[in-house]
Amino acid sequence: MEHDSGFGNTIGRREFGVRALTGAAAMLAPASFGGTPQTERNDAGIKLSVQLPTDPSGEDLQFVKQLGVGYVNIPTGGDMATYENFLRLRQKVEAAGLKVWNIGNSNVHNMEEVTLNLPGRDRKIEEYKSYLRNLAKAGIHYTTYAHMGNGIWSTDRELTRGGASARAFDLSKADRGVWAGKVFRGTLTHGRVYSKQEIWDNYTHFIKAVTPVAEELGIRIGIHPDDPPVPELGGVPRCIFSSFDGYRKAFEIADSPNVGMCLCVGCWLEGGKLMGKDVVETIRYFGRQGKLFKIHFRNVNAPLPHFVETFVDDGYMDMYKVMKALREVNFDGAVIADHVPAMVGGRTGTAFTVGYMKALLERVNAEARGAQPRV
Repeated sequence: MEHDSGFGNTIGRREFGVRALTGAAAMLAPASFGGTPQTERNDAGIKLSVQLPTDPSGEDLQFVKQLGVGYVNIPTGGDMATYENFLRLRQKVEAAGLKVWNIGNSNVHNMEEVTLNLPGRDRKIEEYKSYLRNLAKAGIHYTTYAHMGNGIWSTDRELTRGGASARAFDLSKADRGVWAGKVFRGTLTHGRVYSKQEIWDNYTHFIKAVTPVAEELGIRIGIHPDDPPVPELGGVPRCIFSSFDGYRKAFEIADSPNVGMCLCVGCWLEGGKLMGKDVVETIRYFGRQGKLFKIHFRNVNAPLPHFVETFVDDGYMDMYKVMKALREVNFDGAVIADHVPAMVGGRTGTAFTVGYMKALLERVNAEARGAQPRV
């Protein structure tokens, strides 16, 4: 699908993508490990970021520096989700001249006990509070939360541009969700149908319990959209974080500056018209309220009922419009490359995506200054 890039009639989105890939390849050329990430042309507060493995190697950190990105995100879980490990990771990252935006914890990121009020709910909430305290003690002040009772649902991987393997979802074939190694199967993953009111009540119980702790510690909680944002899966409604109105009501219930959104652009595009507002309208509304904390920058080929996560320049959304909207609302959180299709060469998919993101950011910054972007 071809779209005008906005550079003028002579440069299309795909040619822009080629230029971004060329720039990313240049950034991967051998370089010393020292020095400061080359982010000086970012005159906005937008922080480009890369997600690293649970225990990033020196090469992982060098890769981020070669991309010219200043921030990283690190997932943990199990017995790795401790204060001691959080502090070790932060020190390791900072010794490489980078900064940590967040360190995740799959033990409490997406809890069926909380979403569905299952046995052990209060214990999990206390575990979440401890996680927040450990983050703050380690000097980390952002985390992402998801409120899905039966995980992230996908169908078999499919191919996107050039034969790259990518996550996909086909509603007609959907029979399983997965989270933290646990598989949820069947038409009733938890033995019965839950009501929307139950999901709302359980969210309210959780957010009222943890918000005072987050406020005390100065930690911002960004809530991720349901993935995929269909009305119901496995008997569990996805009725809160699957629409604009759901988010608006959820924030009213939380009534806290510390509770906001981890806006996964891909999930919003998956939902299409089901979301109530498009992604640009959503950015403008919640961004002006200071409710955007983190952005997952990804594209899909089509909205539900069947989508494939494709390259940022190959989906149905012009991602320039997303970056421009973020710049317009003075977004100052992290933007990460997310769910990147598997390209040949290992890290090339991330390099391409980050190069494209950097080019978009440079362009919107130049436009804001009234200058011409470098091409």
